[in-house]
Parts: sequence; C-alpha cells; structure tokens
Amino acid sequence: MVANKVEIEAKKRTPKGHFVVYVGTELTRFVVPMSYLKNPTFQRLLERAADEYGFDNPDGIVLPCDASTFQSIIAFLDNKS
Repeated sequence: MVANKVEIEAKKRTPKGHFVVYVGTELTRFVVPMSYLKNPTFQRLLERAADEYGFDNPDGIVLPCDASTFQSIIAFLDNKS
C-alpha cells in the first residue's frame, strides 16, 4: 500500500524549474516553466487570479479561465519564445 502512495506522489512532483497552476472549475492541473513568470501576458493572468481568488487560496494558484483557453495561452507563449 505504501508503494502505491509513493508512486502517486512521484507523479505529482513538479520538475525543477516549473510550477503548478490549476485552471477552470475542475481545477485541471498544469505544470508550466518558471520562465512564464517573466511574460507580461502570464503576469496579467496571475494578477487576475489574485484579484478573483486572493493570495491565500488553499487550492494553490488557480487561474480564472477554462482549460482550453489556458492551452491557447500556453501555445501563444511557447510560439513567442
């Protein structure tokens, strides 16, 4: 039983140089690179999240958009770099 818990936790670990955000009402988990923090578009999304959910959200960083919109934002950011 303990091995299963360890396997589950290993899958949830965030790779070095990345962080986790949750998106949409279902709180879909995305692992994104730290370099996004420098991008003005992503910074505006984080500001909207802070305005909507505050800074002490127990769910972590929750972004105020749905998963498909966030995937479009990620594609845009990846194409810019």
